[in-house]
Amino acid sequence: MNLPSQNYANKINLILKKIFKEENTKILKSAKLISRSYKKGGQLFIFGTGHSNLLAEESFHRAGGYAAACPIRSEEINYSKGTKKGTELERTENVAKRALQKYKLSSKDVLMIVSNSGVNHAPVEAALLAKKKKIKTIALTSYKFSKQAPLSKLKKRLYEICDIYIDNKIPPGDAIVGINNMMVGPASTITGSFILNSILVEVANLLKNEKIFPFYISVNMPGAKENNDKLVKKYKESNPHL
Repeated sequence: MNLPSQNYANKINLILKKIFKEENTKILKSAKLISRSYKKGGQLFIFGTGHSNLLAEESFHRAGGYAAACPIRSEEINYSKGTKKGTELERTENVAKRALQKYKLSSKDVLMIVSNSGVNHAPVEAALLAKKKKIKTIALTSYKFSKQAPLSKLKKRLYEICDIYIDNKIPPGDAIVGINNMMVGPASTITGSFILNSILVEVANLLKNEKIFPFYISVNMPGAKENNDKLVKKYKESNPHL
């Protein structure tokens, strides 16, 4: 008997292999964009609403993670105000504008925007605002979902706007296991984390000869305090969450 959890694991593995095979060129291109930004003094900002906001947090102050990554945080783009309100807000005008205004983004930075459907107002608005400021953008999105999801009044899809878009290969609806005539087992957080960290390990490789190697060490490992304190000091003024 094939357990649902085994079915889920098999499908996740297939999706990750497909991402590595079909999206690796864009992953490498994204890493080059971020490493060039770093050398200019820029940072990687990450924007996502709802569960996509988890990837912004995944990047932040993480053992083995990129020190120049900064999450875009706002009660309006996560579920702090409740799920119903949060769902309404990600479809509301100026929510992305208010969230981004809290940060000192400039043309030397990169903005990564995570949205599985790629059509909600807030992530699309974030991409358009970045374009106006000449900020390079990377989209993590589902191409199939975006093609069939109803557009916001902006009449744009995220992958149509961003400089680079990476397809997370997730089917419409996110879930991948069928039980009781419906789909369960969402997959976009796993694939998004895989894509994000695949990009960042390539960034690490590109920056391996830099005077300051911008990656954190787990606090439970030797040399962590000295390394991490130096990185926090470097980014404390430009990252309000440090």
